[in-house]
Amino acid sequence: MQFVSVRIITHDVARLAEFYEQVTGLEARRPAEQFAELVGPSCTLAIGSAKTTTAAVPESNRTAILEFRVEDVDREYERLAGLAEIVQKPTTMPWGNRSLLFRDPDGNLVNYFSPSAP
Repeated sequence: MQFVSVRIITHDVARLAEFYEQVTGLEARRPAEQFAELVGPSCTLAIGSAKTTTAAVPESNRTAILEFRVEDVDREYERLAGLAEIVQKPTTMPWGNRSLLFRDPDGNLVNYFSPSAP
């Protein structure tokens, strides 16, 4: 088994894909109006329309956090100001990682983190 992607279901694929293009610097592939994907070096973030499934409820995530490893959390915080709703300013977590939490336009939590030094 190989874990390859996470898919977010939304009412507005274009809006969410554009947001993730801005925050990740990746260009979304859009093979259909109701689907987009941002392919990174380690995983794919897929974005699907609510019209494609009734099994998921858009804008209702209260448990999952999408996590992206970045080089400099504090620099990303400055870049994201005004682009995303910041939930937690850059903080050093008890296990040593530097972390920044923000929300995407659908309210999903996103964590940018930098691991502690080895």
